[in-house]
Amino acid sequence: MKDLMQSVELGVSQRKGVNVTGPKVWLKNEVVRVGLAESLCTYVMMVFGLGSVAQVVTGQGAFGEYLSINLGFGLGVAMGVHVGGKVSGAHMNAAVSLTMCTFGRLAWKMLPVYVFAQLLGSFLAAGTIYAVYYEAIYDYCGGNLTVTGVKATAGIFATYPAPYLSLLAGFIDQVFGTNKPAAAGSEPVAVGLLVLLIGISLGSNSGYAINPTRDIAPRVFTAIAGWGSDVFRAGNGWWWVPLAAPPIGGVLGAGLYKALVEMHHPPLSEQGEGLLKEETAPLRKQENICANVCV
Repeated sequence: MKDLMQSVELGVSQRKGVNVTGPKVWLKNEVVRVGLAESLCTYVMMVFGLGSVAQVVTGQGAFGEYLSINLGFGLGVAMGVHVGGKVSGAHMNAAVSLTMCTFGRLAWKMLPVYVFAQLLGSFLAAGTIYAVYYEAIYDYCGGNLTVTGVKATAGIFATYPAPYLSLLAGFIDQVFGTNKPAAAGSEPVAVGLLVLLIGISLGSNSGYAINPTRDIAPRVFTAIAGWGSDVFRAGNGWWWVPLAAPPIGGVLGAGLYKALVEMHHPPLSEQGEGLLKEETAPLRKQENICANVCV
């Protein structure tokens, strides 16, 4: 509808002899535009995701349950993709960005831009939720900010393993949870549903971080905001697992897809006019928008 209205206005203006120009572009540097979009995508995802956790925890079950958190992160991812997916590809996850670079769909020089943007968006989102739920958090825990225990609140912002989970099992959990092909300009609903599915099926062990930047930035925020260094000591030093395991899982997942699916696809130009004409393109053909913008 927006495009239709613009076309009508353009036609009317041309008939009236008015010189019509396109909207002014304030930022012409593609790298900056991509970084800002990626920060906003990540911020949107994290605000909705962390907000859902804060509401469940501080409401003590009165305002939602575990499924509410799954839905919050799933819909948050969908909204993040919707907001800036056409500009940055909405990775919102350093594991996805690394996988894109590994398989040649994103220039390596863009990896630091994406990682920094994701860290910034996640950190700001943690600060936002802390401010919004400040009184609720202090009312819930009585002003005692703890990482573990009955009234622990650090888990609102970062992930921590269940008491029974070893570091090795947690590492495998995170690798497997991230073991999927990297999203390539995917539709918001499909990506959101995928995150929802992972949360429903693989979330109980350690909170399904499956995202290094989603976990470490809020963890650093909580260390600064009053939870202290316990955020790094808890869970036998769990903090490094969400950093190291998801990138491995992302690369493995995309590699499996390439080996089991993509390599057996004929090039699109060789596909016939039959039922396969509308089939989804292979991984290497589904270039992320940023592969064109940033290479």
